[in-house]
Amino acid sequence: MSWRERREGNTRLYVSNKDESVRMFESDFLEVFSKVHWSVPLYLFIPIIIYFVYRSYDFGIPVVNFLAIYIGGIAFWTITEYSLHRFLFHYHPKSATMKEFFWTFHGVHHDYPQDSKRLVMPPSVSLPLAVLFYYFFYLVFGVINANPFAAGFFTGYLFYDITHYAIHHFNFKGNIWKKLKDHHSIHHYKYEELGFGVSSPFWDYVFGTTYPDRNKNGNNSSNQEKK
Repeated sequence: MSWRERREGNTRLYVSNKDESVRMFESDFLEVFSKVHWSVPLYLFIPIIIYFVYRSYDFGIPVVNFLAIYIGGIAFWTITEYSLHRFLFHYHPKSATMKEFFWTFHGVHHDYPQDSKRLVMPPSVSLPLAVLFYYFFYLVFGVINANPFAAGFFTGYLFYDITHYAIHHFNFKGNIWKKLKDHHSIHHYKYEELGFGVSSPFWDYVFGTTYPDRNKNGNNSSNQEKK
């Protein structure tokens, strides 16, 4: 069932397979800022990552320690990505207002999955979230170790955002990239309530949300019965 089906009844209104868009906001101002070129995250987050790497160096963190914490930050991004996609983006609201909000938030992507201007996160969302996550890391790890962890976390996020665009618009030759594209395409066109990992299917296998023919233990049967 698509997001618009949940929002407006049992009839699928439209699912596009072309690079086309739909107006989301009555306000021209909001509408402009809802569309983002895929390269924008690169310009924003590469300097942010470099900044946190430099701060790590400035604090004198040993290379081995930096790499361990940096990789930990990347790993934490992967579970964050999975959790946000599964539990927030695919939340099933009951009120009409919240259905409208969640359609705007993520459902529009399921109706227009090839819309090239709405595949990466808008800076109006990604930057405030980056600030909140950094201060969370600051509270948990302290002023020094928060830097390599943040560098790794934002590297993971940047990889996710660019990978998401590429999955929808690039034709891959490498086997790994083809598998990622296939994994996400099935999420869009066959099993919307499964396959929540975008940059990696790892957590789908861990939590039993991969697709039925890919779960050798058959753990997805209960998920399918709920659909």
